[in-house]
Amino acid sequence: MATRTARRTGALSKERIVEAAIGILDTDGEGALTFRALSARLATGSGAIYWHIADKQALVAAATDHIIAGVMAGLATPRAPQDAIRAVALGVFDALDAHPWMGALLSSDPWQRAVLRILENVGRQVQALGVPDDALFNATTALMNAILGIAAQHAAAARLPRDTERSAHLTAMAGEWAELDPAEYPFVRQLAAHVPGHDDREQFLAGINLVLTGIESIRERSPR
Repeated sequence: MATRTARRTGALSKERIVEAAIGILDTDGEGALTFRALSARLATGSGAIYWHIADKQALVAAATDHIIAGVMAGLATPRAPQDAIRAVALGVFDALDAHPWMGALLSSDPWQRAVLRILENVGRQVQALGVPDDALFNATTALMNAILGIAAQHAAAARLPRDTERSAHLTAMAGEWAELDPAEYPFVRQLAAHVPGHDDREQFLAGINLVLTGIESIRERSPR
């Protein structure tokens, strides 16, 4: 019996469990991820899953870390620091676009392993830019806030009804903005025309570039 148990738990690796969980999350959302559903997908008992994963929260965290680790591993090609930072940022953006359920976790738990992976990669590149030590924390966290801010947006989008199309949602929002009081919201009304057709990825990268421009100015002002 001990031999059979060891063989079964060895065959059902944590990686297999995490990959199966990602499949459920991508297809049906976080609400559909239960250990019963996971057991059915893996054709095993829940006890074998608990051997590797303590609970659902740990499972979603492991799934998020698995995806982010893959993103970071794919960025190994040497490149200029600013380009490397853009690559990290866009890698996270694209991962969130493919797996919007990650948004809630990334935006709510800043100390989880997945966030630390992003921080490590971004921080090394900020150092490589020559940012002085006393400005490293502010420069790196500004970039992290810009990168993880998109996670909150994806988390909100994940809560929309699954049949809600992006274009319809943005058009409706722009219409509401356009009807605001012109005396109280002149600027918001001006932006309304740009909302429906904007490109989220392009907008995100523009924000990253603005932060990088600010970081470059810090480096240039620092004594040589």
